[in-house]
Amino acid sequence: MMLSNRYLIQQSIGSGGMGAVYRARDLHFPSVTKLVAVKEMVHRARDPQLRETVLRNFEREANLLATLSHPAIPRIYDYFSHGERSYLILEYVQGKDLEKILNSTSEFLPQDLVVRWAIELCDVLQYLHTHSPEPVIFRDLKPSNVMVNEHNHIILVDFGIAKTLQAGARGTMIGTEGYSPPEQYRGEATAQVDIYALGATLHHLLTRRDPRLEPPFSFGERPIHQINPQVSPDVEAVVTRALQYESADRFLSALDMKDALLAAHVVPASQNRSTSPAAPPVIHANAARPVWIFSCEDEIRGTARIDRGAVYFGSYDHCLYALSVESGKLLWKYESDGGIVSRPAVFGDLICFGSEDYRLHVAATRSGSVSWTYYTKGPVRSSPEIAHGHIFFGSDDGFLHAVNLSTGRGTWQTDTSFPIRSSPLVESDSIYFGNEEGEFYCLDFRGTPRWRYKARRAITSSPVFWDNLIYFSSLDANLYALDAKSGWVSWRFRLGKGSICTPCVSDGLLFAGAADGNLYAVDTETSREVWRFTTGNQVSGSPLVYQGALYCGSIDGCLYCLESHSGKLVWKFETGGPITATPIVQDGILYFGSTDHQFYALPA
Repeated sequence: MMLSNRYLIQQSIGSGGMGAVYRARDLHFPSVTKLVAVKEMVHRARDPQLRETVLRNFEREANLLATLSHPAIPRIYDYFSHGERSYLILEYVQGKDLEKILNSTSEFLPQDLVVRWAIELCDVLQYLHTHSPEPVIFRDLKPSNVMVNEHNHIILVDFGIAKTLQAGARGTMIGTEGYSPPEQYRGEATAQVDIYALGATLHHLLTRRDPRLEPPFSFGERPIHQINPQVSPDVEAVVTRALQYESADRFLSALDMKDALLAAHVVPASQNRSTSPAAPPVIHANAARPVWIFSCEDEIRGTARIDRGAVYFGSYDHCLYALSVESGKLLWKYESDGGIVSRPAVFGDLICFGSEDYRLHVAATRSGSVSWTYYTKGPVRSSPEIAHGHIFFGSDDGFLHAVNLSTGRGTWQTDTSFPIRSSPLVESDSIYFGNEEGEFYCLDFRGTPRWRYKARRAITSSPVFWDNLIYFSSLDANLYALDAKSGWVSWRFRLGKGSICTPCVSDGLLFAGAADGNLYAVDTETSREVWRFTTGNQVSGSPLVYQGALYCGSIDGCLYCLESHSGKLVWKFETGGPITATPIVQDGILYFGSTDHQFYALPA
């Protein structure tokens, strides 16, 4: 079938009571295959008033879409009518909706994946709710209206009942039972309507319990953890707040809900990965040009290690790379079976690192040939620490492992019951680390706890030692200073939001970043803030101080150089993706990787 002498209908991809959606080819582009989605509405209602209302709503959807521009909203190309039928020509989305994805498996969807979708949905809802000149309320958020495209990003579809928000306006109850909050039944449409629907959608995805088959507003009778114990308490708390009966008890905005999701759950670095070609770096005033750049096949999120003229780092293309520090020339690469975010450790002629393939790998520094591997029962994102002939590292299996460096055999394991992504610190005769339950441990060399401290949320940050104190950050938005021997709190400093950043100490100042996008400098004696610097996004990587300058990357894709004593910006260097790695320096050259798939050598 040919439509409007332009669109060749190829296949029906959906249908409803008053129309259908088709895949079609746009023949105005004969040299390429340009696919579009054709949304058809048939206005055959006998009641003239109803027919006019349906047609007006269809036209309103076309006009609304024409004003929107967001990566998660399909673009509109055309709108026209023929007789009793009206048509929207939309961007074609290659993928599946969340309902089909949910129904295609009998297993629970991974929490990491659901949270990533939720964060992207918060972004598009925030865009709609703050749209100018008038906010837009979607009003029908549910799994079948959320597509996951071929690049694994969400697309919000079917704006048929979305409406612009006018102060004090009320309307008829439109939505889907089970996903709609109480006030929507009264004809109200505010941002909290979409937040509730997002909470209902997440509850459905995490529990596989369809709210349309349950009594209205009964989510409290179906706690997520009782159905799916794999969901963390913090993530469940976010969903529960979004589902509060009273709209005032929910999140005030989609942005607030996004921040809560980011604080409640550290999304593994393997998520939100981009496979698009790397953009060239943007070099701002006062920033030097790179000495060299090396390209990988996937994101670089972990910190590098330099030893005897070589720089070593892992990537989510599953490889550990060894490059010449002078030229950036590839010396060798070692392939594992999972993404590598752990920082490698070097001892003599051996290099060891963890991988998301559940293993600790040990290889020769000269050739990259494997020496031995050690298996755990979970991904290894904690960086290894070598001391006293042993390798100490944590795993998502909840154990801190001590492995004999010479034999590759486990000496002991200490069970903490929760994933350990914090990298252990060995200081004197003690081992310090945190876990995702917010527990901070001090062990002796036999793996026996000496003391334990409980923060309110996860400790992904790795500890640092300075002047008999242990410093670390937590997702509970605190910087902690604990007495190294007793575990007593010396002081706490409140950050704007949670942090997974490992602090850095220099000249009596403690430096750390947080999810609020700030870098903080705190006096180690008084615990008072000396300065803060605001970046363009959250700071996950750890800072480095070198010759009076502080260097740190941000999720905004920039590496910042600040005066360490004042926080004044000296220069910034922009890459093509978020920077979560900690920069390292040798002989005046900074080395760091970016999620734009590139590793940089930059003059300090």
